[in-house]
Amino acid sequence: MKSLAEIPWKTMSTTPIYENRWLSLREDLVELPNGRTTIYGVVRCGECVGVLPFLDAETVLMVRQYRYVVGRTTWEMPTGGVHAGETVGAAAQRELSEEIGYRAGRLTHVSTYHTSKSVMDETAHLFLGEEMVKLALPADETEFIEILSFPFREVLERVLSGEIVDSMTIIAVLHAARMKSI
Repeated sequence: MKSLAEIPWKTMSTTPIYENRWLSLREDLVELPNGRTTIYGVVRCGECVGVLPFLDAETVLMVRQYRYVVGRTTWEMPTGGVHAGETVGAAAQRELSEEIGYRAGRLTHVSTYHTSKSVMDETAHLFLGEEMVKLALPADETEFIEILSFPFREVLERVLSGEIVDSMTIIAVLHAARMKSI
């Protein structure tokens, strides 16, 4: 017999609250395993991707930009949403192209995870990008991004010290370090 911790909650009703092209918010009335009911808010963002781009075995490209929600500038790898009908690999290549003007000759999947399992429905797919090819693209006038190359070891140190705070970047860097046995 299943414990109460294993029994799925039952959705009794769903009420849409807000929606734009990036996210939606709904309020669900759910029945808990013990028979009681409660209201549960759910933010849906869909799928996103992130790529840690290696220019060579020891050098990665990072982007710095102001993040409105946290009210600060952060260093992170190229990340973004997966468009409707787009594969995660195609989304990863598009984000590389849009944010840093490169395409990866090889993408290696390192992780898929839920960014916030309690109130947000968002799944992140993380990759390492290698064999990077520079593209001749005009600058995107809507992106305010600074791009710099760093020794991978320095990026790892910034993750371990808490200077890099983006979860997608942290997870990708730690996977890369594990794979490189640093």
